[in-house]
Amino acid sequence: MFLAGDEWQATLHGFSRSAWRLETLDVYTMPEEDEALREFRAGKRLPQDFRSGWTDRIREHNAAGRTIGRVHVLTRPLSEYLRFEFDYYRAHGRAGEDIRILDVTDRESPLAGVGDFWLFDDAIVVRMNYRPDGTQINRELVTGDTGRYLDYRRIALAESVPFEEYVTRFATGA
Repeated sequence: MFLAGDEWQATLHGFSRSAWRLETLDVYTMPEEDEALREFRAGKRLPQDFRSGWTDRIREHNAAGRTIGRVHVLTRPLSEYLRFEFDYYRAHGRAGEDIRILDVTDRESPLAGVGDFWLFDDAIVVRMNYRPDGTQINRELVTGDTGRYLDYRRIALAESVPFEEYVTRFATGA
């Protein structure tokens, strides 16, 4: 079953305890980000007090005792898109999202072949399917046992470092 529109929004925002995402791509092609990406290319960065609908949602979920997190699997040098995304990661982290980085530049990925997905309340998995250029194809609700996705999350968390630690360690300039 594929999720879009209201069904996707209800899943994304209707969790009761936790929402967690694995990201694996160097670029996500999202038309709604075109203007912000142009501004980034021109040298504009988000202000320290940046707020958006997503940062407000993170704060709301955290205030209600719900957690949001993600791990992004990547290699250096960072793509332009990842440097752009890191600007938003800083704002999302300040709002309360637990963002971590799994850098596999100098080692084999412990999650090789695993694609992007969301895991909600340890029970609902939505695979995020993309074309090679980062354009989303669809969101696919996974039915059945979620055990392997719980394992993927466990591995990702164990092998990653907090976002701010990663940025400091590698002085990415992002």
